[in-house]
Amino acid sequence: MIDWITGIVVLLAVIAAGVPIAFAMTAVALVGIIAEIGMSPALSMLGQVFYDNGMSYTLSVMPLFVLMGNFVLEAGLADDMYAAANAWLRHYRGGLAMATIVACGGFSSVCGSSLATAATMARVSMPSMHRYGYTEALATGSIAAGGTLGILIPPSIVLVLYGVITQQDIGKLFLAGIIPGLVGVLGYLIAVRLSLLLRPDQARHADPLPLIERIKATRGVAGILALFSCVMGGIYLGIFTATEAAGIGAFGAFLIALVRRRLSLRTLYEVLVETGRMTAMLFFILFGALLFSNFVNLAGMPGDLRSWITALGAHPTAVLLVILMIYLLLGAVLESISMMLLTVPVFFPVIVSLGVDPIWFGIFVVVAIEISLITPPVGLNVFVLKSIVPEVPTGTIFRGVVPFIAMDIVRIMLLIALPWMALVLPATM
Repeated sequence: MIDWITGIVVLLAVIAAGVPIAFAMTAVALVGIIAEIGMSPALSMLGQVFYDNGMSYTLSVMPLFVLMGNFVLEAGLADDMYAAANAWLRHYRGGLAMATIVACGGFSSVCGSSLATAATMARVSMPSMHRYGYTEALATGSIAAGGTLGILIPPSIVLVLYGVITQQDIGKLFLAGIIPGLVGVLGYLIAVRLSLLLRPDQARHADPLPLIERIKATRGVAGILALFSCVMGGIYLGIFTATEAAGIGAFGAFLIALVRRRLSLRTLYEVLVETGRMTAMLFFILFGALLFSNFVNLAGMPGDLRSWITALGAHPTAVLLVILMIYLLLGAVLESISMMLLTVPVFFPVIVSLGVDPIWFGIFVVVAIEISLITPPVGLNVFVLKSIVPEVPTGTIFRGVVPFIAMDIVRIMLLIALPWMALVLPATM
């Protein structure tokens, strides 16, 4: 009988050897399940996991939100978000970096991807910050950190995957992410000001725009506001489910791209192909994670962990801090979706047994993953940004994100101390 600890160690070793995480989780889980219950039942479970989840109506929310994000990228809404934020914030100290943070928050609300947000905003905002003398550390740090908001502010693909794995309401998870996401935006704005207090020479002052110019710039975000309000407002008011909201959001993003004349038959084909490619990748990773979850459950992991925690007398807060440290370590070798799908099946049964709210824990996991995306030595957002601005040293980008990491630590401590931040909106649904 294969012990679940051995299974996890073997899985990490296989991933480190370069095997794609979807195939690594599926293969290790299948071998472990065969050892637990035999060949025939294990193969039946493999087919059942892939078939049942592939035919799941709930899971159709994922390709629809991916499609919505791809249409949003094609429509060029990031430029409008940055132009509006820049119009109102540029004359403050560090205003362009603050505008980048706000634009990242707004853009992520209809994109749902941290990597796409960071890559897009780098192309949009870096030229302006260079023009006004912003140091490379402050400019790249604000973009890398702002990009992490893409996996928390709804709609979020990571929250969808968490909801599918843990059987939690996706609409409630979306609502739970709003206040922590806004707190994250506020914390990053404070981080910009703190950076300038420590080094006032990092940016030059920009002249304020006339009021009429600010109002004109704000008009460009009407599409994003309408799309976000329709999707989240419909979920909150109970007009439609999260899956129906995803379909409405995808169609709305398609109309915006069409009206803005950013779609041709060729670009439409490219958007659909990219959506299919990304969906297939996410599905294979998800199915592998679900099969691995079955393996560790059969191997007795939830009961063993509960026994250890009871014997140690560990407080739930202490367990959460240990989980946070594990995420920071895993962030050095895994990207956000793989990290979440690998760890949630392991942590979730233990957390539930300690009486932690599963909706709250979903937000905790996402915030912890956000921090790992920008922490050295391998913060994925940092390396995505490095590919966009190869002339900036990686060490400079990591130096720039330090104040933002500090504010993220403050935010996750607030989330632990004040659970209502994530639970107040879902409670009113």
